Amino acid sequence: MNIQNKLFFILFGLSVALIAALMMLVQSSINKGMQEYVNNKEIERLQPAISELTTIYQKEGSWASMDGKHNRFLHIIESVQEDNTPPPRREKQPRRASPPPNADASRMPPPKHRQPPRRPHFALLDLNGELVAGKNIFADEFIEIPITLNNKTIGFLLTAKYDRLTEGYEFDFIKQQKQFLWVIALIAIFFVATVTIALSRHLVIPVKLIANGIHKLTLGEYDQSIHLKRKDELGDLSKDYNELAMTLCESEKSRKRWLANISHELRTPVSIIRGELEAMLDNIRPLTKNNISSANDEVIHLQRLIEDLHLLTTADVGAVRYQKSSLSLNNLLSDESEKFAGYLANAGISLTTAFCPQQLIINADKTRLNQLLENIVNNAIKYSKASQLKISLNLTVHDRIDRAIIIIEDDGVGVEDRHLKHLFDYLYRVDDARNRKDGGTGLGLSICRQIVDAHHGSISANHSTMGGLAVEIILPITHND
Repeated sequence: MNIQNKLFFILFGLSVALIAALMMLVQSSINKGMQEYVNNKEIERLQPAISELTTIYQKEGSWASMDGKHNRFLHIIESVQEDNTPPPRREKQPRRASPPPNADASRMPPPKHRQPPRRPHFALLDLNGELVAGKNIFADEFIEIPITLNNKTIGFLLTAKYDRLTEGYEFDFIKQQKQFLWVIALIAIFFVATVTIALSRHLVIPVKLIANGIHKLTLGEYDQSIHLKRKDELGDLSKDYNELAMTLCESEKSRKRWLANISHELRTPVSIIRGELEAMLDNIRPLTKNNISSANDEVIHLQRLIEDLHLLTTADVGAVRYQKSSLSLNNLLSDESEKFAGYLANAGISLTTAFCPQQLIINADKTRLNQLLENIVNNAIKYSKASQLKISLNLTVHDRIDRAIIIIEDDGVGVEDRHLKHLFDYLYRVDDARNRKDGGTGLGLSICRQIVDAHHGSISANHSTMGGLAVEIILPITHND
């Protein structure tokens, strides 16, 4: 049984049970109310008898004349009841027609009437509760009507309570109320069934859509989305599903691009090495030191690519170990800048630095941070065609936490906007031909991102105020002096 049917039967069953319970309570209340009405009516009908008994007591000053006079007492009660009984309703009799043949044979038996109720018992008690006239009442419940004279109680008139209805209009009233209740119950059940079906569909259809979408995700169909115009938890779930589908789609595209790039990067140097070796074996190219050196350069490039790939894959699985310690970021950048100065000067690039006066202390792996800075500076030397390079260090507040911000920027050719967010992707190249010519693997900036992530920081690329590219690194600090 699916969820929609389960939800329908649960809600419908609970509603029907509630309606049935309410009907039973209402019917019981009507029956009790009618019995109470009949008993109150009986008290009203006995008021003339009470008045006559009061008159007898007033004349004689006691109940002596009524003591043991059961017949007299019952006569008073019955005469009053007969006087209060309404005359039977006379109905117009239709004109008699001649009886049909065999009328006696076809005559239906008289209708069955209800068994007349038992005649109620009455008793007259004195002020002390002793029986004066009538019969003892052994009913579980009885009506005790006080008899008063000059606001003083002089005795009691007892009669058994009616435990069932006795007159036709009372039965008709109960029957009418029951029919009315059944009509209301059927209408309520129909309404509940309609609302329950609509509610179950309203809740289950979005779940089915999301379930079908998740099933498609398991089949690798990521290019889809679910649009639910809802503002509840199911609407939020559909939005999360769309985000998941988009993320999986991007991951799948990245995986395919990664495999294609890896295949290309590995195939190219291998093809070059094979071509050069075959050319020398076939005496197309002479076996000289220069030709062997050319093949060796491709081997070195291939080895560097494999090492970078190994570093990235081990970082992804968390196998790279970082030897972190407390160190001054100011001193680290100062030492690295001195190393870069000569290298940059040989490339025709002037270096300027601007460090904040506070000593920013971080918990980091010094070797990995040196690798991070070297990759970024080497990238600027190879591809930016810059004449100036600036390294700055400042203290900033990010997410209400003090952090160090390192900016390495140049005045080179820069990068177009469409490339900025992809610079740190695996094997991404702005200019593929130029990158291979300069011996790059396309993994340097990807390694930088892995190092920064391992230090719980962030790295991004933006346009430099100097006109070229600016790489911004944000790292958490332990304290500053």
